[in-house]
Amino acid sequence: MNNIPFVKYHGAGNDFILIDDREGQWGDRMNETWIAHVCHRRFGIGADGLILLQKSNEGADFFMKYYNSDGRQSTFCGNGGRCIVSFAAQLGIHHGNCKFLGTDGWHTGSMDEMGLVNLSMTEVHEIKTLNSLSYSLYTGSPHYVTFVDDVENIDVQKEGRAIRNSSLFEKEGINVNFAQIISPSEIRIRTYERGVEDETMACGTGVVASAIAFTFHTDSKSEKCKVTTQGGVLNVEFNQEGKEDFTDVRLIGPAVEVFRGEVRLD
Repeated sequence: MNNIPFVKYHGAGNDFILIDDREGQWGDRMNETWIAHVCHRRFGIGADGLILLQKSNEGADFFMKYYNSDGRQSTFCGNGGRCIVSFAAQLGIHHGNCKFLGTDGWHTGSMDEMGLVNLSMTEVHEIKTLNSLSYSLYTGSPHYVTFVDDVENIDVQKEGRAIRNSSLFEKEGINVNFAQIISPSEIRIRTYERGVEDETMACGTGVVASAIAFTFHTDSKSEKCKVTTQGGVLNVEFNQEGKEDFTDVRLIGPAVEVFRGEVRLD
């Protein structure tokens, strides 16, 4: 059988192809070229990434394997993580609460009756100050966050690509977030994603990175942040235990099924 069942999801406009690979019959047969092809918006299904839901041998409900749209396996994707929590519920793996493994480690997820997913994210214990407005940190993927006066006037494609490919980050690349402060507990961001090599409607790890960088940058005492992306509103909650120590980090937002079908593996 060469037809693979899939479900297309999006989280705040960040879209993914999700595949049930618990039996292990698909993942080993996929290669970088095929994944990039099915993620292509003209020649394939079209998506920012592809996610395999696989069995875990470490006591987790499942393992999440994530690929960017260039076909390369990546670390973790927050919006994709919310989508796989919803997908796992549809498969009957859990009934509202789950614990799973990603490449970056353990995550927990819960989903309410309205489809809102609350996802645990990587703790942050180091924030590098690059200049008075720019920071880098790891939230499951590496992120650069810079604060700007008007995010709508930024050429995200041009400026994001330049930073992502700069000598400072050229070895492994970095995701680039431009953030505008709206209020003491709200920001608006736009993100250039490595692996997609373009602006995306939203980036979950970028939302978290921007919210934490905002708290660090402003010395905010709030442990909640509303983040508006091009694709919608997401919320970040955390415990701040020190200037650079953020624990119990949560990303909260919708996960929406778009359609389902089959795709040829050839």
